Amino acid sequence: MSESTTDHPSRTSQIPEQTPPAPRVPRPSPPSRAEIRPRVRRIGAAGVSQADAPAPAPAPADSPAGAQRLGPLGLFTVLAGAALPLLDFFIVNVALSAIGRDLHADPALLELVVAGYGVAYAVLLVLGGRLGDMFGRRTLFLAGLVAFAVTSLLCGLAPDAWSLIAARAAQGAASAAMLPQALATIQATTAGRRRARAIGLYGATAGLAMVAGQILGGVLLAADLAGTGWRAVFLVNVPAVLLLLVLVWRTVPETRSDRPAPVDVPGTVLLGAALVALMLPLTEGRAAGWPLWSWLALAAFPFLAAAFAAVERRADRAGRVPLVPPGMLRLPGMRRGLPLVALTVGGFGGFMFVLAIAFQQGLDYGPVRAGTALVPYAVAFFLASLAGPRLTGRFGDRVVTAGGVVQIAGLVLLILTVLDAWPHLGFRDLAPGLAVAGFGQGLIMPVAIRIVLADVPAEQAGVGGGVMATVQQSAVALGMALIGALFLTAVPESGMRDALALALTAQLTLVALITFLSLRLPRGTG
Repeated sequence: MSESTTDHPSRTSQIPEQTPPAPRVPRPSPPSRAEIRPRVRRIGAAGVSQADAPAPAPAPADSPAGAQRLGPLGLFTVLAGAALPLLDFFIVNVALSAIGRDLHADPALLELVVAGYGVAYAVLLVLGGRLGDMFGRRTLFLAGLVAFAVTSLLCGLAPDAWSLIAARAAQGAASAAMLPQALATIQATTAGRRRARAIGLYGATAGLAMVAGQILGGVLLAADLAGTGWRAVFLVNVPAVLLLLVLVWRTVPETRSDRPAPVDVPGTVLLGAALVALMLPLTEGRAAGWPLWSWLALAAFPFLAAAFAAVERRADRAGRVPLVPPGMLRLPGMRRGLPLVALTVGGFGGFMFVLAIAFQQGLDYGPVRAGTALVPYAVAFFLASLAGPRLTGRFGDRVVTAGGVVQIAGLVLLILTVLDAWPHLGFRDLAPGLAVAGFGQGLIMPVAIRIVLADVPAEQAGVGGGVMATVQQSAVALGMALIGALFLTAVPESGMRDALALALTAQLTLVALITFLSLRLPRGTG
């Protein structure tokens, strides 16, 4: 830019001393702000050092740099969307008997109603996270919600058992598109204390959804809305999704990975095959009488899992991005937290499954009474989840240890109550043990989930959420299958009372293992 003496009177050329002074020139008026802006823009374009420009204000400690902040209503929306898949997995537990009577389905077909959803859900979760990183998490969230509404409608209108099984599998696939986006959005749009609180609320929501599913299922069955019977447990999703679509569109920011990677097809196929080989026989084998295919599938699982691990390592060494990056599984949070999450939700899934059967078949509770019997557990879980972040900030991850001790006390109290008062167990008898156990569970689950996600980079938030959700869902199915099989095998020989006490003891053993593993957590990670 050229300079003139009129533009810069202070920079006139030097004049000899003997020359008479020049007449005083009036100082020009300062340029207006509108005149300054173009000059500032031209100077910036000419490459003036950034040190001359004012430094940008630092991002707040609780907001991620360069990302939109997720507001309170947006967080509520994301958590509500995350609750739907878990709610729908457990809401069917109390409806299976009514479905069997109406559709003339034997126990093996009823197990497929549960297994079809769970297997499709678990198999596609990591892929759903990767697609959200690629195409945008809000975009995948919206698409998953639309698919979930359509498949829920198909479930509610199913004319026979096989149509319901197919619709449930499709509903599980839609859920796999939704859930990873919830966790990834939280990871990408929050930081610091806000992220810790949000992930803690996610853990609380996940646990409450499992309990509330059985409570809501019982209420809807008893209400028999417009004569829909069991179909209401699926049809109720449609208006809920319509409301969530509006809220997601208005309150959830779009995020995606800065460096999205293409889909790892070999890894996706092998992971899906391994999960099917594990989950399908465990969820369907008992009801089908453990046919040969179930044992062959279980025998194939370790080989498929080993092949998946080898393919992922080879892709990583070749410079490609595997479906599950091996480095992610080596993160401290993943190594410490995934076993805790798997044991916690696995035992929880078996616990809820066994109680649903014991309440309805052993104690002759109706659907509403079977659901409301779990209210003390749900309330205590919720209160512990609210207190968890504050306690974790003060005592660190030793909160998990305390939660394990409390839950063990609740399970011991529940076992003693079952052995003493069966078969005249009422709400007052069950409430103390359920409340104490629920409070302990509420201290464990949100903290365990936060530990898993603590080290996951924001650009891999979708994959990290998908990995955790896959472990979570697989563990739920595994816990239901193993603890459920233990319970149902013991019923003919020992009776319902002793079988329930045995299943609760198995749950207690898992909680004791969680408590032991929690002692290995660093003390100062709160």
